[in-house]
Amino acid sequence: MSERNVRVRFAPSPTGYPHIGNIRTALFNWLFARHSGGSFIVRIEDTDVSRKVKGAIEAILDGLRWLGIDWDEGPDIGGDYGPYFQSQRLDIYQKIARLLVADGYAYYCYCSPGRLAKMRAEMAERKESTRSYDRHCRNLSQEERDKFEAQGITPVVRFKTPLDGETSFNDLIKGEVTFDNSTLDDFVLLKSDGYPTYHLANIVDDHLMEISHVLRADEWLSSTPRHILLYSALAYEPPLFTHLPMILGSDGSKLSKRHGAVSITEYRDQGYLPQAMINFLTLLGWSLDDRTELFTTEELVRHFSLERISKTGAIFSQDKLMWMNGHYIRNMSPGELREHLLPFLEKHLPEEVKRPVSREYVQQIIPLIQERLTTFKEAADQFAFFFIDQPDYEPDLLLGKKLTREAAIAALVDALTQLRKLTFEASSLELALRPLASELGMKTGDFFGLLRVATTGSTAAPPLFQTMAVLGKDKCLKRIEAALDKLRR
Repeated sequence: MSERNVRVRFAPSPTGYPHIGNIRTALFNWLFARHSGGSFIVRIEDTDVSRKVKGAIEAILDGLRWLGIDWDEGPDIGGDYGPYFQSQRLDIYQKIARLLVADGYAYYCYCSPGRLAKMRAEMAERKESTRSYDRHCRNLSQEERDKFEAQGITPVVRFKTPLDGETSFNDLIKGEVTFDNSTLDDFVLLKSDGYPTYHLANIVDDHLMEISHVLRADEWLSSTPRHILLYSALAYEPPLFTHLPMILGSDGSKLSKRHGAVSITEYRDQGYLPQAMINFLTLLGWSLDDRTELFTTEELVRHFSLERISKTGAIFSQDKLMWMNGHYIRNMSPGELREHLLPFLEKHLPEEVKRPVSREYVQQIIPLIQERLTTFKEAADQFAFFFIDQPDYEPDLLLGKKLTREAAIAALVDALTQLRKLTFEASSLELALRPLASELGMKTGDFFGLLRVATTGSTAAPPLFQTMAVLGKDKCLKRIEAALDKLRR
């Protein structure tokens, strides 16, 4: 198929919130469509009714919108190939299933869940094939079928998989892939409740929606021979398949929450930028070369091609994601950063902080924290001392590793004397306090560390004198006096 005819789809199931693997699949499909001048379709595969999670559809679509992944057809905007919810297409699947039975490519199966469970347990005990079904109903006579029907049993529809031979297909990344048909089972096409399985619904929809390429996770590779056989039985032309490399944790195992992988909406809520997520996710299995790591979305669209997708698994690195997000934050203008920060500060700062947060005050803080930020949420976590009345910390934090309580008290008393005389500008603060350390017989690092804890409650904070200038004279004096009280108790 020519690139002018590219039609790809992202077909999530609302059985959970959109995770990194789902979104990476959506992104690769979207990049391929936009690079090729094709169409990107969103289709909701909501046929697994028992596992449907409330709010999942909205979370999936919101996650795509946040990242800037737009679609040409889908559940909210419609299109010429709808409906785009599989639950609204049941009559189509049921009709196709009956047709497959009539043509001899499928059959009705009346086995109860109890019989299937017992069969699988016995097969496992005998260490036989791991096929999930023993084809008990494959060759029932009409009389036997009538008997089951008379009992009111609603059957499922199973595909009649060839018992021998091979099924091959070409994967655009892996090349020619072949499966022995003897390793495949007679998989279910239509469940007894009238809902299709993934195997039937996605084949039918991909055909009717004229999908040209299927880019999906590597875990679906073993299902592809089933799909090829089904395409053949229905006399449909199959799309071109591309199975994307797995995303692995830092230890090489399958990615999970313990590796830091959470839903895409959680990354948004933690304060990651969509540009950083797009950049990071694209590099999980695709590369332009062995050097370039930072791309605009426009550059990714321009350079993206299936040929550059890796054959091997991609390692998910939380550290790299944070580094990349920090890069994008550092390249924002102060005004742009302020607008991104304000909602996070409003939501995550301690309750004692007066709302709304002053925009002008935040603007003063930004030069001190911009180089230190990797996410927006951490601004509220790490720099709350700018906003609260009095930081909370243990007295011993003031002493560090070297100061005695007496020396710290004397230093803070002298510091207060000097500070009460000063205007609070960073340069005047440094001119007064740096020589004071020598007069006290203290190393500047120890003295400044003492003042840093007293004024911020933390040993790690932005440059001391600029921080004190932003905090202001009244707040700094009050906090140093509170530090003295802690030490004198």
